[in-house]
Amino acid sequence: MKILESAENYLEAILILNNEKGYVRAIDIVNYLGFSKPSVSVAMKQLETNGYIRRNGDGHIFLTEKGMKIAASIYERHTLLSEMFMSIGVCEETARTDACKVEHHISQETFEQLKKHFHNQKNSR
Repeated sequence: MKILESAENYLEAILILNNEKGYVRAIDIVNYLGFSKPSVSVAMKQLETNGYIRRNGDGHIFLTEKGMKIAASIYERHTLLSEMFMSIGVCEETARTDACKVEHHISQETFEQLKKHFHNQKNSR
């Protein structure tokens, strides 16, 4: 299932914010991503319509199983790619920025092979 890169970014942000704070509201996403309130509102409505999130009466946002699957996959890619880039000498800020660009475009096959190679390299040290 392929969704837009922007939707992947929103889902990943919801996962990260929920892990950090224990809850997520639209304003948290606005502050985290630096987007406008109207943009986040439109995105949340679309994510909810497509079954990736649900919202309660208090305005809290939750990932559905479908949304969690995508968010966790993108977050794993981001984390591993950042770690790989830093391990070869890239500064943390650049590594995280570049990982964010790559995480959306790398094939699952290539990612799995990179992950296997990186873990083998770490274990052989």
